Amino acid sequence: MTDGHLFNNILLGGRAGSNPGQFRVYSGGLAWKRQGGGKTIEIDKAELTSVTWMKVPRAYQLGVRTKDGLFYKFIGFREQDVSSLTNFMQKNMGLSPDEKQLSVSGHNWGGIDINGNMLTFMVGSKQAFEVSLADVSQTQMQGKTDVLLEFHVDDTTGANEKDSLMDLSFHVPTSNTQFLGDENRTAAQILWETILGVADVDSSEEAVVTFEGIAILTPRGRYSVELHLSFLRLQGQANDFKIQYSSIVRLFLLPKSNNPHTFVVVTLDPPIRKGQTLYPHIVIQFETEAVVERNLALSREVLAEKYKDRLEESYKGLIHEVFTKVLRGLSGAKVTRPGSFRSCQDGYAVKSSLKAEDGLLYPLEKGFFFLPKPPTLILHEEIEFVEFERHGAGGANISSHYFDLLVKLKNDQEHLFRNIQRSEYHNLFNFINGKHLKIMNLGDGQGTSGGVTDVLRDTDDEAVDPHLERIKNQAGDEESDEEDEDFVADKDDSGSPTDDSGGEESDASESGGKKEKLSKKEASSSKPPVKRKPKVRDEEGSEKRKPKKKKDPNAPKRAMTPFMYFSMAERANMKNNNPDLPTTEIAKKLGEMWQKMTAEEKQPYIQQSQVDKKRYEKESAVYRGAAAMDVDSGSGGNDSD
Repeated sequence: MTDGHLFNNILLGGRAGSNPGQFRVYSGGLAWKRQGGGKTIEIDKAELTSVTWMKVPRAYQLGVRTKDGLFYKFIGFREQDVSSLTNFMQKNMGLSPDEKQLSVSGHNWGGIDINGNMLTFMVGSKQAFEVSLADVSQTQMQGKTDVLLEFHVDDTTGANEKDSLMDLSFHVPTSNTQFLGDENRTAAQILWETILGVADVDSSEEAVVTFEGIAILTPRGRYSVELHLSFLRLQGQANDFKIQYSSIVRLFLLPKSNNPHTFVVVTLDPPIRKGQTLYPHIVIQFETEAVVERNLALSREVLAEKYKDRLEESYKGLIHEVFTKVLRGLSGAKVTRPGSFRSCQDGYAVKSSLKAEDGLLYPLEKGFFFLPKPPTLILHEEIEFVEFERHGAGGANISSHYFDLLVKLKNDQEHLFRNIQRSEYHNLFNFINGKHLKIMNLGDGQGTSGGVTDVLRDTDDEAVDPHLERIKNQAGDEESDEEDEDFVADKDDSGSPTDDSGGEESDASESGGKKEKLSKKEASSSKPPVKRKPKVRDEEGSEKRKPKKKKDPNAPKRAMTPFMYFSMAERANMKNNNPDLPTTEIAKKLGEMWQKMTAEEKQPYIQQSQVDKKRYEKESAVYRGAAAMDVDSGSGGNDSD
């Protein structure tokens, strides 16, 4: 760009675990955008109060302070960048960056400088360290000469670091000349009161507005949500999170289709932390029809000077709208709402599952958002390609009801959204194609074989899945034995599901039903001759043993149970997600999944089973008539003998 300078691989805040980004300075201000998408910081020139340079290990740091009291550190500049940026700021922005030096002597005594919400410990004229007083959760006096600061553990500060600052203690001698005490207050008390006035510890600052008993899905619990001038506080029974507005990347307001709830998502960078778990998205669930009225604890002067055209004195309306408007006005974060996508039921999302969790996939104008758990935001610019897949490998019937959507990212990460209803395919495909995202199995676009249209075509699969074939064959073998009881009545011993009995059934049907007329005793006594048959007609006998698993080709197969359809559809996905899991464990897990499913989730499989049952009943009626004719014919032949 001609108007400004562009720098790559610049870290924000200097966290070792943070991602680098692109830093741009121009005549109107400066901006930093995280590499790979995410956090974006834009600071207008009018908001800047001071800019400083400091030499840090292996690089230079640019410190930027704003009128709101916020302080940003951008690290990774080279020595030659210092002079070029300084000249540009002086000429185009009217700012002259100061130079600070870092103390590396290791001394732990010096002076304290409090500027805005930043506390800097100085050793002589050099800076030893600095901390943000906005991160202080508690401060108290220890004795008469010591001041203790305790820092938030679960909020965004230090969320990306392995180690976090827990507490910090200052010893202030009574002879200290920087904070002059008197007969009633020591020097340490003067420092403590100064910090207390800036740190906003506990409830020292009245919340602008409070929402009680709000259901938050991640991190799960019910919280009292307080919106302050510079931070958001979530107070629950077990957790207390304090989140600076500078950490809020974006707000999402996403209604749930045909549901009495609405999602409001607060996206953070860095995320908040609870123990070892990071939460980059706070997922709040409001009752859609709930109406509230709130008055903001702000004077008219403050509203006019600082929040003109951003906030009003009072609000009345749906709770999710009031919450979003106030939070947007205080934080300055942008709000994303559903875009042009509509589902087949005119909703904003499609039902799907991710990592065995059911939820909603929202196709947005600049990305996809899966909610509520695990909340997953995928920007279009991060996507390498998408691929439509049949739901379940080899499942011919189930594929006509559901499909899967695979999203492959440029960093080789994959997200598989499963169990999407087939009726959502056209709307979803048109939306993705309209965003010019690469669709891997698009084919030639004319519906030819191999294209995306073939993925959902309601035809029989020619590909054979050995596991599914085995299930079908096993079901057929077991069910054929039961069919013998149904169709041959008491004329055959069908209680022994052996290969020999199968061979006898095949032979009987071929020879006019002579064996069907035999009693159980006669049938058992006739087994030895069956074994001798190959000696008499070896070639003919061997021919009849090849299709013996089919038994009577005219005998219908019993209807498959809903669970068998479910197993056929889910086993391949279970195997792919757990490649080392033995077959018995896969079957066990499928059974557990089936037990946990709701009646609505089981309905597609039940419907398939009912259709198959009707097919079975019709074929059975035809088969019974044919079997009766064979029996009559066989009886006449025996009488003539």
